[in-house]
Amino acid sequence: MNKYFLIGTDVDIDSGCRGLEPFVKIVKKALLPMFYVIIPIALILFGVIDLGKAVIASDEKEIKEAQGKLIKRFIYAALVFLIVFLVSLLMNVVAKSSVGDTNIWFDCWRQV
Repeated sequence: MNKYFLIGTDVDIDSGCRGLEPFVKIVKKALLPMFYVIIPIALILFGVIDLGKAVIASDEKEIKEAQGKLIKRFIYAALVFLIVFLVSLLMNVVAKSSVGDTNIWFDCWRQV
């Protein structure tokens, strides 16, 4: 293994992460929670704000459009949540199938 790849990391060479621990931490601790929580909440919140603006404007056509946008954003929020959940589930199934070196990265994922 190339030791230059590990410069600046505190991972030993024999670790299951093979020097990718900082990247795996960012994905697991920052990106996944953002996709699970922040994006669906933001989509729903923006839909509610659009609907509130339409209600304040008292225009029936604008209210109908805002309701359609809100429904679409609810669907998008559910899809974002489900896609992240399904990808995580698929990765766990592949890791537990023990094909090749999948156990190594699964151990890295669990350790971080």
